[in-house]
Amino acid sequence: MKFIRIILLPIVPIYYIVTWMRNWLYDRGFKSSKSYDLPIICVGNLSTGGTGKTPMIEYLIRLLNEKKSVATLSRGYKRITKGFVLGDEKATADSIGDEPFQFLRKFEKIKVAVDENRQNGIEQLMLLNDKPDLILLDDAYQHRKVRAGFNILLTSFNNLYYKDIVLPTGNLREPRSGAKRADVVVVTKCPKDISTIMKERIASSIKLKPKQQLFFSYIDYAEKVISKYNHLVLNELPKFTLVTGIANAKPLVDFLTNKGLSFDHIEFTDHYSFRLNDIELLSEKELIITTEKDYVRLSSHESLEKTLYYLPIRLKLDNSSNFNNSINTYVN
Repeated sequence: MKFIRIILLPIVPIYYIVTWMRNWLYDRGFKSSKSYDLPIICVGNLSTGGTGKTPMIEYLIRLLNEKKSVATLSRGYKRITKGFVLGDEKATADSIGDEPFQFLRKFEKIKVAVDENRQNGIEQLMLLNDKPDLILLDDAYQHRKVRAGFNILLTSFNNLYYKDIVLPTGNLREPRSGAKRADVVVVTKCPKDISTIMKERIASSIKLKPKQQLFFSYIDYAEKVISKYNHLVLNELPKFTLVTGIANAKPLVDFLTNKGLSFDHIEFTDHYSFRLNDIELLSEKELIITTEKDYVRLSSHESLEKTLYYLPIRLKLDNSSNFNNSINTYVN
């Protein structure tokens, strides 16, 4: 734990009380939440990040997109625009945010919208002539002005929420009791060979409510890395530079290390805004591998076009049929 977090420990009870009281006011109806006449699925977490919300949103898009008109609604973190923006052919990572832009470039049929005011964002989507059949709210678990019909709470295997405390010493945005609002809890970034005993131990510690379901997932990494012009077989890569600007790069680093690959790692903070001197530094590298989220921000620089690749990933769920049935039952 960093020293600054230790000295901020006396603030933890204050933060806890404020966030607990806010939830209590919503739970008791003293602060109002708005419901809507179409299915709304919220994907979020209790922690400050790194739980795999983007892979989960993409999983839901693939599950629902063939039969339903799907829209995603995000805050659009670190975008240069304000208010409601609907992604189109002119959109960039700067105008709508890196993760929404990733959705936009990967899935042609969906609508991708951003708005820091989720109520307004939903209402604007519903005013469209071709309004969506359902909305996926990205990172909105604490946005309680909207009452989603189905809440998916993510918690990382290596940083389970019940082992953590609230900010500023811990990483939780709200007390652990906030987990009771979830319909489904998904433990993400698990080892592929996670044991039944470990699952039972986690389930016992989470202490699900009667109507809650628990699932376990892992990240499935592709066998090839992709660039604008080419693709390379992962196992055949020469020494490369790994560039990450995500909340938790450890699973990716561990995966590449266990593959026996040789690389240097340049690590930036989550949603990092790459500066000119960063691009100049990276332009000197012969081969760069990055995440898809970082790729959508870096690929606009011509100097990196021939050396920049990303490693695709997908979320895989244990007992996916039950998870899919729960989602489809709610949506239908």
